Amino acid sequence: MFIDEVSIWVLAGKGGDGCRAFRREKYIPRGGPSGGDGGDGGDIVLRADPNYNTLLHFRFNPEHKAAVGRAGEGSNRTGKSADDTILPVPPGTIVYNSETGERLYDFNEYEQEYVVAHGGRGGRGNARFATSTNQAPQRADPGGAGEEFRLRLELKLLADVGLVGFPNVGKSTLISTLSASRPKIADYPFTTLEPNLGVVRGEGDETFVMADIPGIIEGAHEGHGLGIKFLRHIERTGLLLHLIDVSEFSDRDPVEDYEVILRELGSHSKKLLEKPMIVAANKIDACQDPERIDVLEAFCRSKNLFFTRISAATGEGVDELRRTLARMIREQKRSAVLESE
Repeated sequence: MFIDEVSIWVLAGKGGDGCRAFRREKYIPRGGPSGGDGGDGGDIVLRADPNYNTLLHFRFNPEHKAAVGRAGEGSNRTGKSADDTILPVPPGTIVYNSETGERLYDFNEYEQEYVVAHGGRGGRGNARFATSTNQAPQRADPGGAGEEFRLRLELKLLADVGLVGFPNVGKSTLISTLSASRPKIADYPFTTLEPNLGVVRGEGDETFVMADIPGIIEGAHEGHGLGIKFLRHIERTGLLLHLIDVSEFSDRDPVEDYEVILRELGSHSKKLLEKPMIVAANKIDACQDPERIDVLEAFCRSKNLFFTRISAATGEGVDELRRTLARMIREQKRSAVLESE
């Protein structure tokens, strides 16, 4: 099950209480205060873990508490601080404060950590309060309370390539051909009910991640079909691959298909229209009218769009597409490094 939005409650650990104690040792008169400090409470820490690609593990476990710090002891012994509680989240998770709506953190890289709730400080023991005028202080502070928050976690998949198109254009077949991903494939609409991620081998040891976004239809940004539920996952992709069905079994016009998908992307976010795009005419093995492909290719050339012909089912043109994607991603990453310098 793919879960991309959850609400959780977190409570950091309470600090340990400070100790009120006095030395009671033989032959040491008026030993003085010896109460140690309490240990700090544990923090609640979110960590981006590449082994997770959904927020499902929070669905049935939404409450998380960190351990409390140990109280101080006599002989100036400080209590042990509690261990932090580490909560793994998939890369691409955004953390919001549920009550204020404030955006707290955005996990856009592996192994990033964010302390979402700090543990309470340990209380001071009475040894801390000894002065020349108060040599037997009775005061010892209690440990501080840990922070408590209600959070909303929202996942936006991190992928190099976003695979978009109408239902049943062959997206699942293509990602299964390019990678080891094995999504459900059938001959009816909305077979894919959740995004699929596949790792594709590029040139040499290079790899890139492709996300198969469930079918987008006209009106998706208004809630039609499944598209609105998953449009957010396209926002973080490096480039978009439009897959268009040009077979005889499709009663739609290929150019109109592209324009509809483009309108839906733009209605969701204008930034999506700025991403590099590739148009792939799929199912060419089942196309009896070459003009359908030629018209689409001419349209793409007029828009300066990269165009290619493939058959995800037979593998025709797929290797060339894979190499093109790898090259474009490599150039994107190189440009990003130069800009950062």
